[in-house]
Amino acid sequence: TVTHVGQEAAANIDKDLMSIHGFTLEQLMELAGLSVASSIMEKYGGKKNEKVLVICGPGNNGGDGLVAARHLWQFGFSTIVVCYPKYLENPKNPYFKALLSQVQDLGIKVSAKMPEESLDSFGLIVDSMFGFSFKGTSARAPFDQIIASINASKAVIVSIDVPSGWHVEEGNKSGFGLREPEMLVSLTVPKTCATKFKGKFHMLGGRFVPPSLAQKFKLQIPAYEGASQCLQLPSYNAARL
Repeated sequence: TVTHVGQEAAANIDKDLMSIHGFTLEQLMELAGLSVASSIMEKYGGKKNEKVLVICGPGNNGGDGLVAARHLWQFGFSTIVVCYPKYLENPKNPYFKALLSQVQDLGIKVSAKMPEESLDSFGLIVDSMFGFSFKGTSARAPFDQIIASINASKAVIVSIDVPSGWHVEEGNKSGFGLREPEMLVSLTVPKTCATKFKGKFHMLGGRFVPPSLAQKFKLQIPAYEGASQCLQLPSYNAARL
């Protein structure tokens, strides 16, 4: 079994990691993005020659996406396109600037706009728009339109931590969120909305939880194998069959 946490607990866990436990945001983001890329490599390694679109939001979930894009390139995914609407604003945060240049150094195309070609031409779409801090019933522009266009496509979606536009506890209750992703990569511990996830692969990443933190928040986390950065959780869909 694995513990699921709501929005408040998720924020407190992050706060403790970056204070009591001495982690930096950069470290956590690097490990999170690596675990997302590892999950994708494990289940979709056969799609290396297909195009991958990574859509990054304005916050830390978007940063996880930028890190994942870099690692996917290192893992041999040959055609990666990054849509980063914040890109033209030139992110003020020096760390995000560095993440951007690391991605561009690899020849990965970064644009503030969505690609002009059909989304169905992409083997995978990585959704790193919004994470556990998301509030409200629908995403603001331009992400509302981006979500609508992904929902209208047949592309395979991989969501990072929380499918974008989903209520962190209640799932896609507004109906304005992203459609069901095929893969959800939960980070640190799954959020409560993951109990509504019925996709094919539920992965867990973010292998950095100290025992004292797990104890404080009463977290049950399955053991990772060997040096693996991710593990597969039973999907609720499979559990119901």
